[in-house]
Amino acid sequence: MRPASWYDFAERMETLYYVMYGVILVLSLFGLIVGVSNDACNFLNSSLGCRAGTYRLVAAVAGAGVIMGAAFSSGMMEVARSGVFVPGMFSFHELMVLFMAVMVANVILLDIFNTLGLPTSTTVALIFALLGSAMGMAMYSASCNESASVIEYINAGNTTTIVAAIFCSVAIAFVVGTVVMWISRLIFSFRYQHTYRYLGPLWCGAAFTSISYFAIFKGLKTSPILSPETHAYLDANVSILVLAAFVGWTLLGALGQYVFRLNTLRYTVLAGTFALALSFAGNDLVNFIGIFMASDTCLDLAAQAAAQGVHVADMKMGALANQEVKAEMWQLITAGVIMVAALFFSKKARKVTETEIKLSAANTGKERFGSSQPARLLVRYTLNVVRFVQRITPAPVAEFVGRRFEPLRPEEETGANYDMLRGSVNLTTAAFLICIATSWEMPLSTTYVTFMVAMGSSLADRAWGRDSAVYRITGVLAVVGGWFITAFAACTLAFGVALVMAYGSIWGIVVMVALAIVLLIRSTFFRNSDSNEVKILNLRNRSAVRDFGTAAAGRLGRMVGIYNAMVQALLKEDRDALKRLRKKARSMKRDIALVSENEVMPSLVNVPKEYAEQGQRIYRITEISANVCECLLAAVKAAFNHIDNQHVGLNERQGKDLLALTGKISRFYPSLTDKLKTGDYAGIDSLLESADTLGNEFAEYIKTHLMQTDQDAAGMRNGILYLTLLNETRAMTDQAFALIRCTKELFEY
Repeated sequence: MRPASWYDFAERMETLYYVMYGVILVLSLFGLIVGVSNDACNFLNSSLGCRAGTYRLVAAVAGAGVIMGAAFSSGMMEVARSGVFVPGMFSFHELMVLFMAVMVANVILLDIFNTLGLPTSTTVALIFALLGSAMGMAMYSASCNESASVIEYINAGNTTTIVAAIFCSVAIAFVVGTVVMWISRLIFSFRYQHTYRYLGPLWCGAAFTSISYFAIFKGLKTSPILSPETHAYLDANVSILVLAAFVGWTLLGALGQYVFRLNTLRYTVLAGTFALALSFAGNDLVNFIGIFMASDTCLDLAAQAAAQGVHVADMKMGALANQEVKAEMWQLITAGVIMVAALFFSKKARKVTETEIKLSAANTGKERFGSSQPARLLVRYTLNVVRFVQRITPAPVAEFVGRRFEPLRPEEETGANYDMLRGSVNLTTAAFLICIATSWEMPLSTTYVTFMVAMGSSLADRAWGRDSAVYRITGVLAVVGGWFITAFAACTLAFGVALVMAYGSIWGIVVMVALAIVLLIRSTFFRNSDSNEVKILNLRNRSAVRDFGTAAAGRLGRMVGIYNAMVQALLKEDRDALKRLRKKARSMKRDIALVSENEVMPSLVNVPKEYAEQGQRIYRITEISANVCECLLAAVKAAFNHIDNQHVGLNERQGKDLLALTGKISRFYPSLTDKLKTGDYAGIDSLLESADTLGNEFAEYIKTHLMQTDQDAAGMRNGILYLTLLNETRAMTDQAFALIRCTKELFEY
């Protein structure tokens, strides 16, 4: 039986269902923001990757497409109201809970993917969230209606068709993107300007024709400004119209290229960006308000029934399947404005675009993803196939193809991740595939198509070399795997949320909605800084180089502070303090590794000859800093393990000697690091020379200790700890002085 509280609330529909309606509206607004943050990569990446314009220019072009797509489309997918479930099997109350569970699960899931910087399919998230929520509410409804089975509530045929078409598009898009890019590069080569001088108008005409067809038949398919007669005319004369468009765009391309000297490739890329954005706004991104509009229709139907005295909580919603869900123009424009604002101000949108651009680029320095066994196997077998093809290919053919795919020399590169030829291929190929699927009435994910076309084109363009192929394939597998995880997670999460809301009554709804809001606020306003961000160090900038050296000296000072605190904690046998110091030393080691990976190594790629020596010093400073930290961590771990195992601490003589050495070390470092930071090198050489005598003192302490070591178990353990500390301290000190000398040379260069 249903909880009695539902019937109590149902009598006051304005106090329950209108609140639920308002919550769905708020979550829909969040859904628009996180949705455009994720799908922005699809219509921004090609323009940004080939530098067709600045981020603001590209976002402005995409924003115009978003606004127009939102305004000219009814924008409501049938899947939101009847594509996955059978409305007639659910009551009004059950559908309202179902819709709210979908929004809670969907918004949280997409925000997690955006935070991780992984593109995913909003269509997949919506479909499987609807499926999971419908299954949860079906179990709840079936438990109250023993004559019905759960399977009767689900539109299994439609769901299977949608899912199969979406996942088949992955392989198709990748293969087509690879083939089209390979043929295009074979025709134009990487030095495409010469060939494009003659074939440019034809290329421009084909691209703009594909984009126009895409915009009309995909982006404006449901536009209210086009009458049914216009749609019928377009469908009946599609071949003639496509031919006429090709001729017209080719002539315009020739006019722009030869008369006005325009870069028609750049305009092709920007036009493709506009068309894709238009389609997303009109068909995909508006899915997020599709749930809201479906709930709005349900509320209208329930209000009409309530006016006639019907108990709305148990009213079946079969009328929803036949009710046209339509949004008002102001609602669509508002949704478009929110999406455009997210394009310009969402940092997560930029992070997601970086993932695809880096996977497509020929040389990104640091790889976004690591290695995996499936990727290694794929690369190994692919290389075997390539070698076989090379053996059977006639030498003249191989030589011709090799010349066409000869990469640009460093002095010829423009600094873009790839050229505009590949950018135009990405956009036009994705547009063409979406057009074909639309004309065949096949549902597919535009996220899948655009991403996999970009990956296929980068493979054909030889952006994935032997040194990067494993990491790029791992990245693709991670993103595609993320889509599968999205499907499973969306279904499972929505299923659980729906059950909690259904059986938990009003408190279940309050808890789930509060959880979603808290997670979104925490993710939006309290996100940690991205420590993996690549920061290129400009070796020509003396101020930046000096800041790097100062930061290294500062890290050395902190490491000496950790060492001094370690000695004090060891003598006091303070286990908690040693544990905290071990954590700090590990954190310091990670920080140095990140500096090396994200700042130093990317900065040393293609260093100018006159700055090679400076670059070598920076590399040495980083390596020496890592060595100092390694010695420090070894000393701290040895001290912690000794105390953690409840061994007897150092004896009085050992403690006295260690404190004496620590005092001498502590007197050297503050003055040395201060001189480096201030640039006052007076007396620094004498300090370094006097510091060298510490090595002899360490040797004398070790010799004395070996002659006086006790033979019992406690003495042996103390002796091992003491020798470890002396050796690690001596190594740390030697490396630290080397770091100071190298930093001094860096500042004096």
